[in-house]
Amino acid sequence: MKKFFQEIKADIKFKSAGPGQKLTESVGERAPKERPNQPALRQPRQGPTDEAQMAAAAALARLEQKQPRARGPTSQESIRNQVRKELRAEATVSASTEAPGTNTVPEAKEEGSAHLAVPSVCFTCPLTGATLRKDQRDAHIKEAILSHFSTDPVAASIMKIHTFNRDRDRVKLGVDTIAKYLDNICLHPEEEKYRKIKLQNRVFQERINCLEGTHEFFEAIGFQKALLPVPDQEGPEEFYVLSEAALAQPQSLQRHREQLLVAEPVQATLARQCRVFRPSPMASQFDLPGDFFNLTAEEIKREQKLRSEAVERLSVLRTKAMREREEQREMRKYTYTLLRVRLPDGCLLQGTFYARERVAALYAFVREALQSDWLPFDLLASGGQRLSEDESLAFNECGLVPSALLTFSWDAAVLADIRAAGAEPDSSILKPELLAAIEKLS
Repeated sequence: MKKFFQEIKADIKFKSAGPGQKLTESVGERAPKERPNQPALRQPRQGPTDEAQMAAAAALARLEQKQPRARGPTSQESIRNQVRKELRAEATVSASTEAPGTNTVPEAKEEGSAHLAVPSVCFTCPLTGATLRKDQRDAHIKEAILSHFSTDPVAASIMKIHTFNRDRDRVKLGVDTIAKYLDNICLHPEEEKYRKIKLQNRVFQERINCLEGTHEFFEAIGFQKALLPVPDQEGPEEFYVLSEAALAQPQSLQRHREQLLVAEPVQATLARQCRVFRPSPMASQFDLPGDFFNLTAEEIKREQKLRSEAVERLSVLRTKAMREREEQREMRKYTYTLLRVRLPDGCLLQGTFYARERVAALYAFVREALQSDWLPFDLLASGGQRLSEDESLAFNECGLVPSALLTFSWDAAVLADIRAAGAEPDSSILKPELLAAIEKLS
């Protein structure tokens, strides 16, 4: 195979060398044939001919069919890579030596330079309202929680406990233990032993000390660190002791306990990135960023588990219902979906959703964009399938991932009432502020 490509390269170089000459001719015999008055023109180096490129491509295709990929890298593959590198190097040298005005090799376009339907998946911080990219949200939320300590240390410490600690089971165990401490204080305010928490206690170390934000919470609700003597022990030990001011307000302790129990992790919400486009024949074409296809570690593990199950199912006969369930499961590998709704005037309303959100979320999104948001309407998927607002189906279960185009349609009863009144439904139904920011789909 190496000899074959060497012959191709030699043939290309031979054809680009210009006219030949006889070996029996001498220098003197060739002299009269030359034109001394005409300056010698330097022939630009030509690239491989179309025939040579087609022949090389055909040979590579035949070689790839004969050579199975499962065997890993082979010597023939190394030869092909080397030939490609040499041809690229020769093309670069040829382009650099050509005179100005001659044909040059065009530069390759960067991948992802095309206009995207959305630049990326974005999120909104519930604390600051800032719009964040996927790689910015965690750091921004942490910074927002830490800055909240200056205004409300109790709420900030609770958010830190639930957000900074990923193990939900461990968080629940620690929160329940803290709630038990506060319950004992509220139920037995006269008992001094309940107002003291030994930091070196095994339960405290295993359930509370290991969680971020717990120490800030104790200090925010009125506990103070102190060294106290311990019976039957020589040296003192460190305790959390509830202050007299905090003990005098048991209702505050009870309120903080409830806040701690009902709190949830602070999570950025998915930004819809609402956009409106003019009518365009490119409505069904979606150029999505990589965020729509990247998988997290948890998603990769789930995908591996599904593939293992698929291998086991190959040896089992399956019914039609089983096959349909497997197809729906295959659609669940997407995290996000980009949906467009074609309105009666042809304009396109676009938004970003989680693939596992329900159809009702799309109805709510469209209704927020309408001038008359109280009028009922229908949304039709491809093929005229009507999506019901009351259904609990998710987008991935309806086949609306990773992107889809839907059609807006007035409810039949509403349309009949409008026409019975001798009028026609207004084609422009969006809010004026959305129409003012209308864009061209490119």
